[in-house]
Amino acid sequence: VSANPDRVGRYYVKFEDGSTLRLYRQTMEDYAIFVGREMDDNEIERLHTDAGKMSAKMRATRILASTDVSKRDLKQRLIQKGENPEHSAEAVAWLEDLNLVDDARTAEILVRRCAAKGYGLARAKQMLYEKRIPKEYWDDALADYPDQSEYIVSYLEKTDISDSKSARKAIDALIRRGHSYAQIKKAMGRIPMEEDFSED
Repeated sequence: VSANPDRVGRYYVKFEDGSTLRLYRQTMEDYAIFVGREMDDNEIERLHTDAGKMSAKMRATRILASTDVSKRDLKQRLIQKGENPEHSAEAVAWLEDLNLVDDARTAEILVRRCAAKGYGLARAKQMLYEKRIPKEYWDDALADYPDQSEYIVSYLEKTDISDSKSARKAIDALIRRGHSYAQIKKAMGRIPMEEDFSED
């Protein structure tokens, strides 16, 4: 048994056959692990299963603490990190029972963040898709999405659009941020320009 835990709180336990297992303190205490501890095959099998479940739970907690994720996204991330799919599903269900992961709430948070950054409605929808938010939550989250006309005007006023090339570059940048061409064209009509750079 390692004397000190690694950076995420796991201890390394080495078995007589040379194999090692990483255990969190709670699992160590549940199984009363100590140097010289003898275990039969059934107990070792249970230990491996419980260690896997705890690993998925702890990793899920770390992911959730660092970013906003949907249940589907969280499960996928756990599997991609090498966690057992069944243990990953159990970890997500565990966090859901604790009211720590909620797709409707996550959808609202993501949409508010997009609006605060001046993104258009299309970008907000893309974010919901990328985060694997079920579509049943989209309508409510997007219902009060603010009009971004003032943001578009402000962006254009701060951007060099003195010629057709720079104007097209600014338009492309706004489209990438989720604004429609119709919105951009309307905003450009509010800005005094020597030349009409709008497209047909």
